[in-house]
Parts: sequence; structure tokens; C-alpha cells
Amino acid sequence: MKALQTLGVQESVRLWRYTTLKTGGPAEFFATAFQLDHLAELALSAQRHGIPVTTLGWGSNVLPSDRGVPGLVLHNATTQIEIDHRRVVADSGVGFQELFLKCLHRGLGGLEYAVGIPGTVGGALVSNAGAYRSNVSEFLTGLEIVHEGTRRWVEPTWMEFEYRDSRLRRPGAPTCTILRIEMLLPLADLKKSYDEARDYQRQRIGKQPPPASAGSFFKNVNDPDLAAGLDSLPPRLKEAGVVPAGYLIQEAGLAGARLGGAMLTNRHANFMVNAHGATASDVRSLASFAIEKVEAKFGVRLEEEVLYLGDWSDWVALAGVQLG
Repeated sequence: MKALQTLGVQESVRLWRYTTLKTGGPAEFFATAFQLDHLAELALSAQRHGIPVTTLGWGSNVLPSDRGVPGLVLHNATTQIEIDHRRVVADSGVGFQELFLKCLHRGLGGLEYAVGIPGTVGGALVSNAGAYRSNVSEFLTGLEIVHEGTRRWVEPTWMEFEYRDSRLRRPGAPTCTILRIEMLLPLADLKKSYDEARDYQRQRIGKQPPPASAGSFFKNVNDPDLAAGLDSLPPRLKEAGVVPAGYLIQEAGLAGARLGGAMLTNRHANFMVNAHGATASDVRSLASFAIEKVEAKFGVRLEEEVLYLGDWSDWVALAGVQLG
């Protein structure tokens, strides 16, 4: 810890205020980095001294345990964007929507779906975020990381991207802090891009509930056979072989289900909200209940988009779900 004392590190900082679900326990150590080199220095120092590192952006896709997060939680508040013709280099702390807007202002498209996604570039990359069958990894040409005590650029293949997934989300993931990314974006048809982005924004406003949430809690299900057998699924989704998680949760009768302060909303059943003083255990227990019920009804197991951070070693799902 002495190695980090000169770098602005605090101890025992509650993380609820740094997450959109507004719940979770404390970080053992915590620091905010506003500049890229400071972010890198913190990550390098922690890695070289064997201190676990968890990087946190806007906290829109994570659930810290009530017991807290061991090691150093790095709050990434870096903000620089460089645009040179079609080449874009952005700090990982940049807002994903902000990146789209600045690129579009310079005549670049491809990120229209980012409108309304409440997270950072780094967070989007870890989960290969996207919408409407597009992904952030699509235009990625490189990323700068701190890994195994060194700072370097790597190819996109290093991330092992899959649908809403990368190697940094998986069990046994390497300790890595993403510093910035490089993308090569296509030139935009400005009117088409603005219209497309506005349409995405209208759809999100219509679907997303206002209370504290983590956005879509579960990944959609890619299963052509399941999609074909669901009579009420829209034809475009049947053709794509995609079944929205919200559809499955709704059809399982779980819209409006509550446990403690956590709730699956009626407005969009794949949105878990902190309706009133939810603990992290409330949220995860309700998610576990939804997984169980959807699997019993449809034979598929939902996977979380939300990442569980910290010490969940003694977690046991709570009982007492109330159906809406």
C-alpha cells in the first residue's frame, strides 16, 4: 500500500455512489484518475506490487458485493479524444455517447447506437457493448493497456471478443486496465446518422425506466430454434434467431417482481432497478430467481450482462420474491 500512498489513494470508500444501481459495499483502496498517465501509473504500481485492480468507469454495468471489493478500485475519469480523418483515439474514461457525438461532428459514423448507453468507452469494450446487432469491437484497430506490469498497445484479437463478452469478463480474467483505444470509423451520411441516432434514442426513452438501474441486466439469447417456436415473438427477431431477455422474463411472469429493494420493471422486464434501498444481495438474488424461472419455462439459461465485482464468496440467494 505504501507504493500507492503518493498517488491519491483512499481507503474504505463506499462504491454505491459510483454505480448506477446505487448499491454495493466499499473498495478496500480507491483512487480517481483524470489523466491518462495517472491512470497508467496507478495501474502499473498496483500490478507490480501484486495488488488486485478493478477499473470502474460510470458504474453502469456492475454490481459490487455488499462485502466490498478487495484491492484497488480505479475510478477512470479520463476524457481525451483525438480525431485525425477517420482515425480516432479515445481515453477509456470517455463517455460512449460523447465519443459518438464528437465523431459525428467530424463526419464519422458507425457508433449511432451509442446514444443513450450510460457508460464509458472502457466499460463498453470489456462487455463488447452494442445494440441493434452492432458491437463496439467492430471498428476497433488497437488498444493500449496495462497488463502484467507493463504498458503497451495490443491488437483487438487480444480481447477475444464475443457477443457482449471479452476475455476481461470471464472467470480467471487477467488483471488489465484499458487506457485508451484506437478506431477506424467510416465516413457518415450525416442526415442518416442523425436520424438513426434519434430513432435509437426514442426507443430507449420508451423502454428504459427512470430509477437507478444497470441498463439491460441480461444478455439476449441467440437461439434460432427457440425463436422459431415462440408465436408472439416479432418476425424480425425470429428471422435473426434472437430472443430478447426481456421477452423471456415477461413471458415467465416476472415483470414487476420484487425482492427487498430490487425490482424487475413492468416497463422493460430486463431492467433491474433499485426501487428503494436495495442491497447488492437483493439484486443478485432477484436475478438468480429470474434465471431459474426462465430456464424452467423455456429451457435456456440467461447470462448476466452485469458484472459482479468483489467478494461474493459467502453469498447465498435470498428467498421471498414477490411477483408483480
